[in-house]
Amino acid sequence: SQTQWLKGTGSNIFAFGSTQRFGESGVIGLQVMSMNFGEIQITTGDNPDGGLGTYKPGLMNFALSYAKAFSNSIYGGIVVKFISESISDVNAFGMAIDAGIQYVTGENDQMAFGVALKNVGPQMRFSGDGLSFKEIISMKGIDQGYTFNQRSQAYEIPTMLTIGAAYDFLFGNDYSMTLAGTFISNSFSKDQFALGLEANLKNYVMLRGGYTYEQGIWDSIETTENTNLNSGLSLGATVQVPLNKEKGTSFAIDYSYRESVSFNGNHSIGIVLNF
Repeated sequence: SQTQWLKGTGSNIFAFGSTQRFGESGVIGLQVMSMNFGEIQITTGDNPDGGLGTYKPGLMNFALSYAKAFSNSIYGGIVVKFISESISDVNAFGMAIDAGIQYVTGENDQMAFGVALKNVGPQMRFSGDGLSFKEIISMKGIDQGYTFNQRSQAYEIPTMLTIGAAYDFLFGNDYSMTLAGTFISNSFSKDQFALGLEANLKNYVMLRGGYTYEQGIWDSIETTENTNLNSGLSLGATVQVPLNKEKGTSFAIDYSYRESVSFNGNHSIGIVLNF
């Protein structure tokens, strides 16, 4: 998939994932995500207007996952992520774990409850040549050059806890509607409440809409109460075409939009191949 994050800023997110059945009730997965922020002018105290070239900040995640059905109603999964963040001549590496469990119930398995804990891991710290500088020091009338290394402050990975529930309204003839709600507890930002609705038309077309609320999101972005560029509304759609009904293979195109106060929102488009 490819995401234009805050369209107009030149920031893009590219993601790829693949899953494979493992044993009778398990699935293993591989995911790669890369975020590109475009080129930024290099500035210094002596050259505040730039003219020294550009650099490209980067963020990349590589993840391995495993999920298992423990029974007909209990499912669990774990993800191990390796994180790389970089700016000009400075980078940081880390590792984090996601884990979650889901309980499904109802006559037709139409009700689901889940909880997940994400980004649990040790602190990260930037290092590299960008944290060093050279200085000329005169000692006894002799100028000598020295290289000084600055220590960077370690920082925590933003952990979050999500608790959600969903219910499927089944109308027959392969028509259904799913209502879902989620509470998101963020370690470094405000807690959020999300509500979403999906209409499924015979597994050929899926239409989605949602809204995410947090304290202050309805205030002006110029106030201190509103700390989120996203305004809460999100929309999406999927068109799925079966390739072989006997084997269950299909091809799908996904599109999603998330409204933002500034810029032109977040746009995502993806392709799903099910073999």
